[in-house]
Amino acid sequence: MMNNKFQLLQTLNQQIKANKHIIGVAAGSGLTAKYAEQGGADFILTLSSGRFRQMGVSSLAGFTACTNSNQMVMEFAFKEVLPTLKKIPTIFGLFATDPTINMNAYIRQIKASGFAGINNYPTVGLIDGQFREALENQGISFAKEVEAIQFANELDLITVAFVFNETQAIDMLNAGADIICVHLGLTVGGILGAKQIQSLQSAKKLAVDIFHACDKVNPNVIKMVYGGPVNRPIDVQFMYDGTEIDGYIGGSVFERIPAEQIIFNITKSFKETYDVKYETYIQKIMAGFSNKEDYVEFIKDYISTHYMDEITLNDLASILNLSRPYLSSLFKIEVGIPFTQYLIDFRLNRAIEIMQEKRLPLSTVAEMVGYPDYAQFSKIFKKRKGVSPTVFLK
Repeated sequence: MMNNKFQLLQTLNQQIKANKHIIGVAAGSGLTAKYAEQGGADFILTLSSGRFRQMGVSSLAGFTACTNSNQMVMEFAFKEVLPTLKKIPTIFGLFATDPTINMNAYIRQIKASGFAGINNYPTVGLIDGQFREALENQGISFAKEVEAIQFANELDLITVAFVFNETQAIDMLNAGADIICVHLGLTVGGILGAKQIQSLQSAKKLAVDIFHACDKVNPNVIKMVYGGPVNRPIDVQFMYDGTEIDGYIGGSVFERIPAEQIIFNITKSFKETYDVKYETYIQKIMAGFSNKEDYVEFIKDYISTHYMDEITLNDLASILNLSRPYLSSLFKIEVGIPFTQYLIDFRLNRAIEIMQEKRLPLSTVAEMVGYPDYAQFSKIFKKRKGVSPTVFLK
């Protein structure tokens, strides 16, 4: 893969024109980098916090003295990420304020190792208060990060600058930064997410203010956002709407949160794998259906087992490999009523059975039959049965 800065920046700008935005993924392993590239990522950031995420540890570990940040990044990124990526650039997360390195020499080493650029991370921009003041007094300052970006720019490396305010953004632009990324704080979401976050509104305002200041210095700089409350596609779209933001960089969003959810659910499903009714469904699907009645019976059996869960005709159509309109029409012809009406009637009749058998709060009964919103349950119940659940129970 070519690491020519001019060509790489040209490719990024072409992607912005074609897709209206670009995506960067902060990866802590070759596995993440590999599938992020296949999914359409435009570049990979290799950060020490990404490696810690892979260990099941908070991203904040990247700001502690438990390891050598630069050494950690060099080790995993050189062995796992660089050999994996075929088309997109790898950006080295440089701990520029490390007092144990010769920064200029180390940046030369980064380039010689095959990295396309650098990013200032870990950054003192995420530190404030007395500790930040003490660091600044010892020369461990954001100015060192600006110096690193400037030197990398002179070496013809792509530079991705994390900034937290307008002053830092302007300093980075004057140092030649190619990409200004407003860092909105630690990503919220999942199990390890930070508790204190900015709202999307305030995050958007901060980014817009910083990029407005950037336009006065270099309106052509690539503008991106990272972290904070932005952790879903709809959040990113909210940031894009009405702004000139060119892209989004995510770490936990692409790596930690999906892994937490998927591994938890997959493990749980294998733990509870012996489900006789589920096994019967699978056997039916594998054996095939001989007539229309078999499809309808399958749906009825499925509802009788899963009425407490979310059930949609789209999902059932996908399971049966049929079109939704065809399955809807088939069910209505065979049963005499639409699928939705059948599902509602089944749930309400089951609710009545529970109400008559057990003394439970009506809100609990509603949840047991697939209605977590009691107001919705009560409204549907009254429409179908003529009275509210409370009156019916009396």
